[in-house]
Amino acid sequence: MSAIEIRDDRAAGRLEALDGGEVVGHIEYFVLESPERALVPVHTIVEPAHEGKGIAGSLAREFYAIAEREAVAVAPLCPYVVKWAERHPDEAPAADPELLRAAKDWLVAHPDRF
Repeated sequence: MSAIEIRDDRAAGRLEALDGGEVVGHIEYFVLESPERALVPVHTIVEPAHEGKGIAGSLAREFYAIAEREAVAVAPLCPYVVKWAERHPDEAPAADPELLRAAKDWLVAHPDRF
């Protein structure tokens, strides 16, 4: 397996893992603007042929690194990212409950998005 490359396609709301140019996994997300700016991961998907290789964890780690570089919070709604964050509290600060509520409300208001 070649090195996994991770690419942020902000316009599409996808953080993608590529192996030799092929997308082998991604996190679908949106940017919440209120009550404060935050990145909200909704789904983490790894192609079945690539499961068990640490791709989802690499995506979650890079997702939090992007948020840190942009000085914004992460409000995880994706069950995988929630569990990853619980296992890596040094890399994934706990989300503000108000931000999580706002993210859930945004999802309800935009059912066609995910």
